[in-house]
Amino acid sequence: MSVRIAQLSKKFGSQKAVNEISFEAKKGKILGFLGPNGAGKSTTMKMATGYLFPTSGDVWVDDVSVTQAPLAVKQNVGYLPEHNPMYLDMYVREFLLFIGKAYRLSTIDRKQRVEELIAICGLKVEQHKKLHMLSKGYRQRVGLAKALMGDPSVLILDEPTSGLDPNQLIEVRKVIKDISQEKTVILSTHIMQEVEALCEDVVIINRGEIVADKPISELKKQTGTRRVRVTFERPVMEDSFDSLREVQTEKISDTEWVFSSGEDQLRNQVLTLITTQQLPLSTIQDVGGSLEEIFYDLTQSKEVKS
Repeated sequence: MSVRIAQLSKKFGSQKAVNEISFEAKKGKILGFLGPNGAGKSTTMKMATGYLFPTSGDVWVDDVSVTQAPLAVKQNVGYLPEHNPMYLDMYVREFLLFIGKAYRLSTIDRKQRVEELIAICGLKVEQHKKLHMLSKGYRQRVGLAKALMGDPSVLILDEPTSGLDPNQLIEVRKVIKDISQEKTVILSTHIMQEVEALCEDVVIINRGEIVADKPISELKKQTGTRRVRVTFERPVMEDSFDSLREVQTEKISDTEWVFSSGEDQLRNQVLTLITTQQLPLSTIQDVGGSLEEIFYDLTQSKEVKS
């Protein structure tokens, strides 16, 4: 089941929060939906889940329109909002059983589904604790379990790892990765590392407009910054690269270096230098710009110039 967003717009008074954006998320992949704070990410996610009605345009979940059949869409979409709401005085298992009842699952189905979600989301050890006693990482797991209660075909996650420590990040990322094998997942975030760790495709929104919609690998190749990674058979001296003009040189180790430049011919420049100086080349690889650099070029730099 795919999610198709077409010419979607949302106005709040005279302010246009989202301006005729279009993109598609496909089953079995995690789509990273990036943008700076205030770019329109959460507004888009709320429209995609039927919680906010668009000013114009539409969202189709497996060809079902969110504007024409919002209830049918909601039945196929699980949503974890940025601020994960829950009743903190309830126990984990009690809360999930309550959510199952809200989904109108029978007593037998409800108990079975809660058992499944406790296993899927790694909540077995914490299932008898009250929600206010949990770490933020475990609360996010409970939020994922809540979003999965109706066994949705589509999962929309808005900043699911915000505020987590490194260990919690790894744990929650693994849960999301496992879930994505059977579902369409849209991950909304402004954290670049999150997207690189989980996603193949990325959509970047800035000021309510789409500024990129590509696989991460393609996006890196098309960035204005070129990066070349070189390894040598034995250590080389740092001053070997002094003749490279307007090229940033980064030493990874005595035998590995990364060269960065805005020049299209960076690879040829580096190869010419290596050949001229007869340096012991082992490998040379185009690695593109970092996702952080690309994000800056497409969002922050545009704001500075305007």
